[in-house]
Order: sequence, then C-alpha cells, then structure tokens
Amino acid sequence: MSPRSRLAPRILKTFLPIVLVIVIVFVAICFWLVRSITRPPRAAYMVTPQSFSRVTGPILQAQDVTWKNHDGTQARGWLIRGTEGAPAVILLHSYGADRSWLLNLAVKTNETTNFTVLWPDLRGHGENPLVNTTTLGTVEGDDVTAAIDYLESLRTASGTPQVGPRIGLYGIELGAYAALNAAKRTPEVRALALDSIPGSPDDLVRAALSSRTGMNNGVLQFLARTALRAYTMGKFASTPSCDIARAIKNPRVLILAGTEGDPWRKTTLDTAPCFSPLPEIKKDLPLTGANLPTSTGQQEEGYDRPVIEFFDKALR
Repeated sequence: MSPRSRLAPRILKTFLPIVLVIVIVFVAICFWLVRSITRPPRAAYMVTPQSFSRVTGPILQAQDVTWKNHDGTQARGWLIRGTEGAPAVILLHSYGADRSWLLNLAVKTNETTNFTVLWPDLRGHGENPLVNTTTLGTVEGDDVTAAIDYLESLRTASGTPQVGPRIGLYGIELGAYAALNAAKRTPEVRALALDSIPGSPDDLVRAALSSRTGMNNGVLQFLARTALRAYTMGKFASTPSCDIARAIKNPRVLILAGTEGDPWRKTTLDTAPCFSPLPEIKKDLPLTGANLPTSTGQQEEGYDRPVIEFFDKALR
C-alpha cells in the first residue's frame, strides 16, 4: 500500500469524530430551537367565563366548545351565541397569549352587536393545549377556516342556522396572520380587523426566538427557520402578509397600529397599502391588543370601541 493510500484512512479516522460531534451539536441546537419556539409559554387562564361572572354579577352565557381542525386535530374555544341569523366574529390572540386575553373584547362585542362571538386557543396555546405545538402561521390560517365551518354548522333550538353568511375576523400578530390567511380562502369573511401584522412568518419566528431564548442572533434565526421547515416536513411557508393582502378582495379592513416604538408598527403600516380598496387605519390608539391585559379600563375602552363599531358597520 502506498503512503498516500495509507494517509487517507488516518485523516478520516482523525476527523470523523470531530465531524460527528459537529453534526450532533447542530442537530441538538436545531431541536432546542424548534422546541423552544413551537411551545409557547403556558399558564392558567387569567380569567374564565365563570370567574368573569363572579365579578360582573349576571351569568355570562359563554360555552366551552370543541371542534375538529381539517388535519384531524381538536380545537377549542369559548362561544357566545348572538341573535339567530346574525353575523359572527372570531377573535384570534397573539403568540404566547391565549383566549382569556380577549374575553372582555368578546363580551363587549356580543353585548353591543348581538353577533355570535367565538374566540379559540390557537394551536399550541392556552392551558393544557389540545395540540402541543404552534406552527407560527403555517397551519393556523387553515384552523381558522375550520372554526368558520364550525360556526356555520351551529343550529338554534328550532334547527335554523345560528350564524348568518357574514363573518368578521379580528387578530393580533400571529392571530392577524392567521386571519389574513383564512380571509384569502373564505369568501364569507367580510370584515378584517388586524392588529400588529407581521411582515411574514419569518418575523414571527424572529420574535418567538427572542422572547423564548432571549437571543436575537441572525445565525440562530436561520437555524430556527431551517429546523422549523424540517419539523413541519416542508410545510412552513413564509408568504409575506402583503402578498396575501393583495389576494383578498371581499372584506372591509381595519388596521390597528401601535404607537411609535411598537415592534410591529412598521410591518403593520407597510401591509396596509397592499389591500384594495385601502383600509381604514387607526394610528392614534394608545396601545395594541397585546397590551390589553395590563391596560386601564379607560385605555381598554378606547381600544375596544373602534373595533366593535367597525364590525357593527361592516357586517350589517
């Protein structure tokens, strides 16, 4: 055997363990990143219909309901029925939040408009979620269409449809992207109120990585996106919100932008011109939907009222 042919096995033997260690470390980092961002923080609900009723007095007629997503997984939410045949509104929370964050808005919307209101936990969210992981926008839009199918299946005691042919969607951040995606697929969606719109799911990955790990590193962001695509078996698609907005023709749209310095203000306002006709834009609100749990009653009312009035006008 020549010296050169003997050298190759030695080099392989020397460097193969190093390569294996690098591969193992790479896979471990990717696994940690995906696990971190696809499992949002979970806590007990801040408020439930039962605890809400103990404070306000009258019993809140909200039901805890479940239905099937199109991929066969289970979904859940709280439902308040409105007037027979009236429109319905679905409220969608942000990443790391849950349905309890929107209970006040749901109650006010129902009381003011007599619309049926459904507000679900997005997959991977809420106390003891039925689906353990979020896909940061990949499947959530389809889940919203399943929620619309569920609303359309509801019947009154006399057997007539509970909900009329008009649906409104409200969403914050992850919920806003899911609402956009659902509106593109569902002609029944006639009104969209969107708060803190991400430019694309890549922005959601970036924000989730920062909030879950405390790091905002470009290399880690790339690894997180790559790992998420592998985890979702190639289904993770970072379609820009603007492209989806251009494809939506039916609904009236309300854009809710935070104050200067809000991390989602720029992407929200950048998405607004992509709609046709141009949407109504609220830039003077003191907070976003993500701040509602920590807001004062006056601030909350100042935010809720324009949203409710928009749906009341757009869906009548």
